[in-house]
Amino acid sequence: MNVQNHHNSQDRILVEKVLAGETGAFGTIIKNTEALIAQIIFKMIDNPEDRRDLAQEVFLKAYKNIKNFRFESKLSTWIARITYNTCFNYLEKKKLVRQDDLEWESHQTESTPGLALDLKERSLMITAAIDKLPPVLKTLITLFHSEDLSYSEIQQITGFPEGTIKSYLFRARKTLKENLLQYYKKEEI
Repeated sequence: MNVQNHHNSQDRILVEKVLAGETGAFGTIIKNTEALIAQIIFKMIDNPEDRRDLAQEVFLKAYKNIKNFRFESKLSTWIARITYNTCFNYLEKKKLVRQDDLEWESHQTESTPGLALDLKERSLMITAAIDKLPPVLKTLITLFHSEDLSYSEIQQITGFPEGTIKSYLFRARKTLKENLLQYYKKEEI
C-alpha cells in the first residue's frame, strides 16, 4: 500500500466515523492537523486573539462541511485550504491584504554580508525577514520550506496555479535575500 492510499484509507475511516457521530474521531482529525493549521494561521495573522478565533472557526467549518469532503486530496490538505481561505477572507475584510502585496517587488542591494553569524542568529534573522513579507508570501514560504508541501498540495490549499506559486516563491526568496543583505550591510557600518 503506497503512502497516498494509506492516507486516503485513514482519512476515509475518520470521516465515516465523524459522519456516524463519533466525536472522538473529529478530535483525532484536529490532533492530526493542528500543527499545519497553526503554521498557516500564525504566518498570515498577527493578532494572537484573532489567531485563536480563526483556528476555532476553521475547525468548526471543517466539522460542518466534512460531509462535502470528496477524498480528492488528503484531509489535511482540505482543512489547510479552509484555513487559508478563512485567513485570507479575514485579511481582506480587515483590509490587511491588497493585490499589490501579491505583485510587490523590492529593491536590490549590491552588497554581500561580511559578518559570520552563528546558526541561531541566522535562524532568528531569517524568521524576522519572513515575518516582514506580505501574509500570502509568508504563508507560501512556510508551506513549501517548513511544512515540506509539494507545489500540488500548495495549489490545492491556495487555489493558485503552480506557475504562480513558483513565481511568488521566487519573489519571496529574492526579497528575503535582499532584505538580509541589506541588514548585514547596516550591521557592517
